[in-house]
Amino acid sequence: MFTGIVSDIGTIESLDQRGDLRVKISCRYDMDSVDMGASIACSGICLTVVEKGPGWFAVDVSGETLSCIAPGQFSEGRRLNLERALKVGDELGGHIVTGHVDGVGQVVSAEPVGDSQEVVIRVSKDLAPYIAAKGSITVDGVSLTVNAISDDAEGALFTLNIIPHTAQVTTLGELAPGRPVNLEIDVLARYLARMEKVRSSG
Repeated sequence: MFTGIVSDIGTIESLDQRGDLRVKISCRYDMDSVDMGASIACSGICLTVVEKGPGWFAVDVSGETLSCIAPGQFSEGRRLNLERALKVGDELGGHIVTGHVDGVGQVVSAEPVGDSQEVVIRVSKDLAPYIAAKGSITVDGVSLTVNAISDDAEGALFTLNIIPHTAQVTTLGELAPGRPVNLEIDVLARYLARMEKVRSSG
C-alpha cells in the first residue's frame, strides 16, 4: 500500500530481457534499510525488489504488467517516481494507492498558469466514470486532485494543477503533449462503483 507521495526519483540504468524484463534502477535510498522482496512503487507500478546494492535496486517486470502500463515506461535513462511501501504509523499525506495501474492516459496539454502548470489528460470511456472533480487520482505514482473533468465521445478530459514543488520532486515537470501516463483511480471510487452495480443488478 502507498500514498502517492513520491520520496525519490530513480533512473533506469539497464534492462535485461529474461523470462521477464529485469530493470536496474539507481536511487538515493539507503538500500541497507530496504529488504529483499520489499515493494517499491515505480511511477505508480508496485514492483518487488529482487536484487539490490549501494544506490540501486532491481525489479522484474512481467509481460502482463508491460501490457497494462504506459508505453516506453521502461527504457534506459528514463526517470521514475519512487515510493516505498507505507508502514503502520506513517503519515498518510496523499490518498490510499495500491500500485495497480488501471489504465493509460495521454497528456493533451501542459501550460503554465501563474507559477504552476495546468495539465489536461485524456482518459478512456471505461475509466472516465471513476474520475470526479475534487476527487483523487494517481498519475505516474503521484497523488493529485482533479480540478475539473468534461466527458466527450472518446471518454473524458480531466485537468490537474502541478505546483512548482510537485514539478521539482517528481517527473511531472516533464509532462508534455502526447506523453502517455499511468493512471490509478481512487480505490474508494472503484468500490463505490462496484456497490452501485450490484445494487442496480439486484
